[in-house]
Amino acid sequence: MAEHGYRIETANHKGEVVAYNGDFVIAQSRNALILRETRLPDLTYFPKDAIDFSIMVPSDRRTFCPFKGTASYWHLDLPDRRIENGAWCYETPLKESRDIGGYVAFTGEAVDHYTYENLPPASSNDGHINSALSDWILREAGYCTTREQLVKLLAHKLVEDGVSIFRLSITIWSLHPEIAGMNYLWSSESDEVVISEPSHDLFSDERYLNSPMRLVTQGLGGVRQPLTVEATEFEFPIMDELKAQGATDYVAMPLRFSDGQSHPLTLASDHPRGFTTENLGLIFECMGVLSRYFEVLTLRANTVTLLDTYLGKRTGQKVLQGDIRRGQGETIEAVILFSDLRNSSRLAEELPRTEYLELLNRYFETVLGPITENGGEVLKFIGDAVLAIFPLSNDVDDRALKAHMALDAARKTIANRKALSNGGNPITDLGIGLHIGEVTYGNVGGQDRLDFTVIGPAVNLASRIESLCKSTGNKILMSSDFKTALGTEYRSDSSQMLIPVGEHNFDGIADQHTVYALA
Repeated sequence: MAEHGYRIETANHKGEVVAYNGDFVIAQSRNALILRETRLPDLTYFPKDAIDFSIMVPSDRRTFCPFKGTASYWHLDLPDRRIENGAWCYETPLKESRDIGGYVAFTGEAVDHYTYENLPPASSNDGHINSALSDWILREAGYCTTREQLVKLLAHKLVEDGVSIFRLSITIWSLHPEIAGMNYLWSSESDEVVISEPSHDLFSDERYLNSPMRLVTQGLGGVRQPLTVEATEFEFPIMDELKAQGATDYVAMPLRFSDGQSHPLTLASDHPRGFTTENLGLIFECMGVLSRYFEVLTLRANTVTLLDTYLGKRTGQKVLQGDIRRGQGETIEAVILFSDLRNSSRLAEELPRTEYLELLNRYFETVLGPITENGGEVLKFIGDAVLAIFPLSNDVDDRALKAHMALDAARKTIANRKALSNGGNPITDLGIGLHIGEVTYGNVGGQDRLDFTVIGPAVNLASRIESLCKSTGNKILMSSDFKTALGTEYRSDSSQMLIPVGEHNFDGIADQHTVYALA
C-alpha cells in the first residue's frame, strides 16, 4: 500500500487545562487529553470529574465517526443561556481512539478559549496523500461518464491501494417521481456493478429504517462496526448478512453534495484485521472530491430525468442539446392527438379535492400510457386536456405508420377508460381529436419563463375536432387529412369503417372541414 500520513493520536497534557465560556469555567483538569487527527484542529478532552455536571443536560443527539464511534451529547445550561449540543463523549470508542473513552470535549460555541499550563507544542500531524487512489482521482476519475463506471473504477483503485474490500455500495438519492434513488453495488466476486432502483416505499421499509443508510442520509456522520467482535453499538441486519459472507469490518460514509444532502457509501472488508486507520483515512480524505464527481454525474442524470418527466423525452433532449432561446424552433409535420376530460368543471365542484385529483391522475395515466407505448410524446397537460404529437420523418411511409400508431393509442385509451369509473359506475368520459399537419415546434413565452411546445393552425384544428366529440356522441374524431394518411385499410366497405359526421366550421379556422368517426 502506498504511504500516506493519516493518523489519530492522543497524548496526556502535562499540566492544568481550563476551559472557559467568557469568564465562566466549564472544565478544569490536570488529566486532560489532546487528540490529534490529520488535518483537523487539536481537540482537548476532559475527564468527567473535571466538569460540573449540574450544567450538563443530556441530549438525544448522536453522531457517528468511522474512527471514533458513536458520540452522545449534552446541552450546557450556562448562567446566561443554554448551548444546544455543546459537549460530546465517545463512551465506547473504536480502537483507533480508545484512549478518549469516557472523556468529554466541547464545541467552539461552548468553550471560547482555553488556558494551558505548559502550552502543548503545535501539531505537526498534517500528513499527505500519495496513493494509486489519489493519483487516479486527480488524473482520471473526472473523465468517467457514468456513475456505474465511477463506482467500478473506485473499487479497483481501493483494492490496488491495498484496501481489502469485497463489497462496495453507493446509493444516490434522486429527483424522480417513481424511484427514491439509484443503488450501485460492486462485489469482488463478480467484478460487476449491479444497479437497482428502489421506490419511495423504501423510506418506510424496516430494512432501511434499521440500517446505517438512514443514519448517514440524515447527516449524522459515518458508521463503523468491526464484525469480528461482539457488537456493542450496532446490530443492523445488513451487518449480520455480511458477517455470514465472511465480512470482518463494515463502514458507511457520507458523500456530501453541495446542496447539503448526504448519500451513503458503504464498504465491507474481509481482511482478518478489517480496515486500518490508514485505509479509512485514505477514503475519508478523498470523499470531498469523489462527492463532487458523483454530484456532477447525478446532476446530469437528474436533469435528464426532470426534462423527460416534465417535457417528454424528445423535447427534453432538444432542450438539453441547447434549444433554449425564445423563438428558436422548427417547422415539423406531425400527427396531433388532443384529448379532453368530460364534465371536469362539474366534477371539480362535486367531488372532494383528493378524489378529484385522483381522478385526474387516473385520466392522465389512461391517456399517457398508450401514447408513449406507440411512440408518441405528451407535450402538455392543459388543465384536464392532453396535447401529444407523433413527429413524422421524411420517410414517405411514415405518415401512414404514425397515423396508425396515433389511432391505436386513441383506441386503447378509450378501451381503458373504465379507470375513470368508481366501483364500476362511470364518473365521466373523455374525447379524442386526431389531425395531421405542420406545426411550429419550439420555445415560446416570456424572457424568464419559456414553454417548449407546438403551435399553429393544425394544433387548433385538433383541439376543435375533439370538442365535437361531446355534441356528436363520438369518442374519437379525426380530420380528413388524418383519414387520408391512414390509407386504404380504413374504407367505407371495410370492417374498420370510417364514417363522416358532417362538414364543420370552427372558430378561428377559415375553411370548412369534414370530420370522421370510427363506425
